[in-house]
Order: sequence, then structure tokens, then C-alpha cells
Amino acid sequence: MRSYGEACTMAHALDVIGERWALLVVRELLLGPKRFTDLQRSLPRANPRILAQRLRDLTEAGVLRHCRLGPPVSAQVYEVTSWGAELEPVIEHLGRWGSRSPNVNMDGEVTAVSAMFALRGRFDPAAAPALTGEFVVRFGDEPFTVHVAGGQVRITREPAAQPDTVIDTDTKTFSALITKRLRLSDATRGGRLHLTGSAELAEKLFGAVRSPDAT
Repeated sequence: MRSYGEACTMAHALDVIGERWALLVVRELLLGPKRFTDLQRSLPRANPRILAQRLRDLTEAGVLRHCRLGPPVSAQVYEVTSWGAELEPVIEHLGRWGSRSPNVNMDGEVTAVSAMFALRGRFDPAAAPALTGEFVVRFGDEPFTVHVAGGQVRITREPAAQPDTVIDTDTKTFSALITKRLRLSDATRGGRLHLTGSAELAEKLFGAVRSPDAT
């Protein structure tokens, strides 16, 4: 890894996570471990050789660990360490800062994890102070459970036994809803999103998301 060679903790932090794709790899692992093939699918523009190098670098630096999941999965995966998990608020703040750029490519690729972080980052508790619900959001074979209560949003990969609403869609449609470029009624009517359960709660969830130009 290249180094700035400075006796500065910020420079050292950039030595660790400043290489291309490094922070995006961490982002993809913050909501749960993934196999190398899963990361390749989430980051298709990353050259496999470069992706493998980033994983080695981040593992050697103590940001990630390489381990085997037990049954029934029994697969080699990468996951964040407790130190690596401390990057979550950094990544969230970078996302908020970047959302105010006039040059964001709104038509670019959207990963499932980045869509979930966008939902949590843009959620405005004041817009729906009484909203309480459990939502399952499924992007094909990649499901997430969104817990909303007390003005807080918690996102996990754990399955929900009895969700209030199940949302089946793709990441670009979800991103368009989050950024107010698409209305929920239009997405369902056009077949881009399928709702099971409470449509009213889904409307409240997307209604509580800040507009892109909000500060």
C-alpha cells in the first residue's frame, strides 16, 4: 500500500482506507459478511485482481477479517472487525456530504447496501414521529429488514417473522423513490415495485425521507 508518510492520524487513516474501492468494500460489509463472489456482484466495475488486493490490504490492516461461516452456510466470507465497524458513521457522513453535490450521477449503479444506507441517512424523524413498523425490503435474493421506531431506523439482514410490509423491487427503483424522482403509487402501478401488507406504512416510510436538496 502507498503511504503519505506523515505523522498525522488523518493521513494514516487515508493510508489504510484511501485506496480506490477500499471504502466501498467496507460499506458493502457493514450490514453483514459476504463472500468474494458476492462482493464481485455488488461491485461489478471493480477489477477482480484489484478487489482481491483491497481485501488483502484491509485484512492485514485489521479493518476486515477473513473467516468461515458455520452451518448451514459453511462458506469463506469477509466481515468487518469491531475497529472496521467504526467506519460506519464516517461512510454515512460522506454519503450525506456527497448527496449535496451538483454532479452526482443519479443514473449510475446502486448496490443493495448503498440503497439501505441512503434510506437510513435520509430518514427524517420529524416527518413521521409516530411511525412504527417493520419492513422487509427485497432486492431479488438480497433481503433486508428495516425496523422503524421512536424516530430511529435500524437495518439488519435478519429475517422478520411477521413484517408489516414487504417491498419487492430493484435498487434503481428504490433509489428513485428515496431521491423523490419517483412516487410510490407510480412505481407500484408501473410494476416496478410490489407491495405486500400495509401500503399506508410504506407511504409513510418513503414520505419521511428528506429531499436530496434538504440540509
